[in-house]
Amino acid sequence: MDYSTIKRHITNWLTNYCDQASSKGFVIGISGGIDSAVTSTLCALTHRKVVLVNMPIRQSENEYNRAIEHIKDLQVKFPNVLAHEVQLSGVFSEFESVLPQETALNQLAMANTRARIRMTTLYAIAQSENCLVVGTGNKIEDFGIGFFTKYGDGGVDLSPIADLMKSQVYSLGKELGVVSSIQHAAPTDGLWGDNRTDEDQIGATYAELEWAMEFNGEIETLNDRQKMVIELYHRLNRINKHKMVPIPVCIIPDELKTI
Repeated sequence: MDYSTIKRHITNWLTNYCDQASSKGFVIGISGGIDSAVTSTLCALTHRKVVLVNMPIRQSENEYNRAIEHIKDLQVKFPNVLAHEVQLSGVFSEFESVLPQETALNQLAMANTRARIRMTTLYAIAQSENCLVVGTGNKIEDFGIGFFTKYGDGGVDLSPIADLMKSQVYSLGKELGVVSSIQHAAPTDGLWGDNRTDEDQIGATYAELEWAMEFNGEIETLNDRQKMVIELYHRLNRINKHKMVPIPVCIIPDELKTI
């Protein structure tokens, strides 16, 4: 894959979409990970306004520092890049305190709540700036295993890297000159307040999941690990399908509407 050409293609796509939407530019949440780093760099290359938003919620020091390093790097390289830091730990704690106890103690529910608070923050800033909220999901996360929060990081206006596998995003990051600390960091969603990685949560590497997504051979020829990964991929794809398809609508037959 020619990543220089891919870079230009996505940048042109972003520029055209922004102009057609009569938008001034883009708003992106910066996590300290490769996906948001690549996405924000591509947006910066459009020369439209780009607003980077760092939204720590009980964030690990490593994630926070990588986010700050990337933001500073882009601001040095691009005069069209602005940045805000919105400290959301207090907001999250206050919200947590008014929830039913069983909800506040549910780790998965509260991890996804972090993502949804961040989505609300991004849209507030985007509307005030007349900008679009840009998604940072890649193909394996968005269309393979559904590894994102519905109406959290999945709540966006457009998704420029969602047709690229995670490995391809890393390669594009190298082409774009993303800071080294992010290029070499283990992927993590940063929603748990600890150091768990995506692989810890999912149970397989992105390389394995990409292989499973494209596998169309005979299961009987695989070893035990490969069979486990295939089963894991299809199970996650099945249970998270509701994130990847339009919201189901109950269609009322015409004959019932006329009664």
